[in-house]
Amino acid sequence: MKEDRRGTFAALRHRNYRLWFFGQLTSLFGTWMQTTAQGFLVFELTRSPSYLGLVGFASGAPTWVLTLYGGVVADRVPRARLMTVTQAFMMTLAFILAGLTFARVVEPWHVLVLASLLGVANSFDAPARQSFVSEMVPPEDLTNAIALNSMMFQAATVVGPAMAGVAYALFGPGWCFTINGVSFIAVIVALAAMRLPPMRPRQRAESVLAELAEGTRYIRSQPTIRVLISMIAVSSMFGLSFGTLIPAWSVNVLGGGAEINGLLFSARGVGALAGALLIAWLGGRIMRGKLLTAGSLIWPLLFAALSRTRSLPLSLLILAGAGVSNIFVNNLSNALVQTATPERLRGRVMGAYTWIFFGFMPLGALWSGMLAGRIGEQSTVLINGGIAWAFALAVVSLYPKLREE
Repeated sequence: MKEDRRGTFAALRHRNYRLWFFGQLTSLFGTWMQTTAQGFLVFELTRSPSYLGLVGFASGAPTWVLTLYGGVVADRVPRARLMTVTQAFMMTLAFILAGLTFARVVEPWHVLVLASLLGVANSFDAPARQSFVSEMVPPEDLTNAIALNSMMFQAATVVGPAMAGVAYALFGPGWCFTINGVSFIAVIVALAAMRLPPMRPRQRAESVLAELAEGTRYIRSQPTIRVLISMIAVSSMFGLSFGTLIPAWSVNVLGGGAEINGLLFSARGVGALAGALLIAWLGGRIMRGKLLTAGSLIWPLLFAALSRTRSLPLSLLILAGAGVSNIFVNNLSNALVQTATPERLRGRVMGAYTWIFFGFMPLGALWSGMLAGRIGEQSTVLINGGIAWAFALAVVSLYPKLREE
């Protein structure tokens, strides 16, 4: 394989991507502050891991209804314009939650409703965001840009939750939500400052359903894409949904509070950041399929180990390792799907990818929350890890071609 020498940060050579990177990074710090604070606020209000699962389900349920249509929209209209609208809407929701919290009238049902509306916005924002990368960088830097996207996302998971834990303990959750609202301005300004070529007009199908059908036929005709999307479904439902349990885990398993809640989120982010940096540094020197397969086998085993410990230092170390291996799955699946998809179908294919990625997270949140309410958080994580590991073994056995990608 020819060695890629463009460097770990190759995509940052492109002005539009630089604007996107730093604007999105700022916004993500705020997003993770809100995510961390919101979960702990709900747990303080309800003391119920099942309700945590219900909030997670509410935030992702709109994905099932709207994300595929969002992918069609992302292929029809300028993606930067679409994201400007969705980001402004999400900013408004953050300020509403902050206002309710400062007024001391916030109730669990308020969070449920706002989480649902946020899910509606994400259903249109996510397909546009995923497919927008190809407009900012040339094809040779696409994998690097996707790795850097993951890197900035995980950098925010390191700093944002820790900041939220401190801010929550010192000032209360309202300031976490306010900071998130302000942070959306960075993305909106970055999008406005970009110099993008005009969107190339394309011939539209007769209807939205016809366009959806075209994208679905393409996915069905590509075995590798089908396998990758299936792996993302398992990762989202049984791996990423662990975030729903972190507030309850910090209290019921580790005997801590808001600060421990933030540390657990950050530990997972440290590992994922390291994994994203490794992928970006390796560039074209890796067999992406082999690294993805290794990650799919390792993170479930680490979840099994996590379920057996009540030590905070060991829990942080295990979560960091799970973050590394899980980002191998999520990052490299994304890159392989995008590079296998032609531009004219990318919005719809990434819409389907996002539909699975975000759609299975609320199902996993609901499953994990309800199960933890019956058998406890540790047994739930052990069961989830076992299911994911069995699936990874099946992929290794039945689709060895993936390791050659």
